[in-house]
Amino acid sequence: KGKAKGQKGRKITLKIAKNSIRISFDGGRRLDLSKMGITTFPKCILKLADVDELDLSRNMLKKIPSSIQKFQKLRWLDLHSNQLEELPEAIGMLQNLFYLNICNNKLTTRNLPEELNLLKNLRILNLGLNCLDSIPTSLGALKELKEIGLFDNALTTIPNSVRKLPKLKKLNAKRNPFPDSTKEEQHSDSIKRIETLYLVQEKDLCCSCLKMCQDEKDKLNELKNVTPSPSKKLSFPLLLTPNSSAKDNQEEWRLR
Repeated sequence: KGKAKGQKGRKITLKIAKNSIRISFDGGRRLDLSKMGITTFPKCILKLADVDELDLSRNMLKKIPSSIQKFQKLRWLDLHSNQLEELPEAIGMLQNLFYLNICNNKLTTRNLPEELNLLKNLRILNLGLNCLDSIPTSLGALKELKEIGLFDNALTTIPNSVRKLPKLKKLNAKRNPFPDSTKEEQHSDSIKRIETLYLVQEKDLCCSCLKMCQDEKDKLNELKNVTPSPSKKLSFPLLLTPNSSAKDNQEEWRLR
């Protein structure tokens, strides 16, 4: 009996769902149903479809229904650490979505809906820790994308349409079976970054500050001339790799 009860999962009522609404850091309404032992998508939450954020992470969901499209105001959707094997085509209807985290699931390339390319406002997409052997070139249509997590999959290449997205700043493709380590580094390093940023002009600095800045700059230049800088692999703190027990602090998974 205990086993059967565990497989059934916790039943979420409308009252429980209403009591799980939180105010997010930017004032939006977030329905937080993470770590609730849910095995099936609770239909009752469709009555709360006007929330701005929906967190169903760290449950045992295998499927998200097409009715997810009713959450038209949704800007933030977290489904990480479930047992999802597919996503509905209707997810492409969430036109206001800017954050989508579906890492640590059982998604395959075949079960990634093409409609993902309709999420024109998406800024952050986390596909890490899945079973993807390739990335659809159609994701190159996500022109607003700034961060993408592809770590811990079965990728051997990343399409140019994704690597050369105009606003992409962070790409985490670690621990994929790329042909060689150079390729993996190339995938990350293909994103151009500003190495030097001047915030003030020299004339605006006092003498002591100016001297300190110039001394530090001289030290850096001297170090570069003496020792060739080793190629560094990029690190992406916003795209975390969860271990067997995912991060407890929800803010760690959010855009700062």
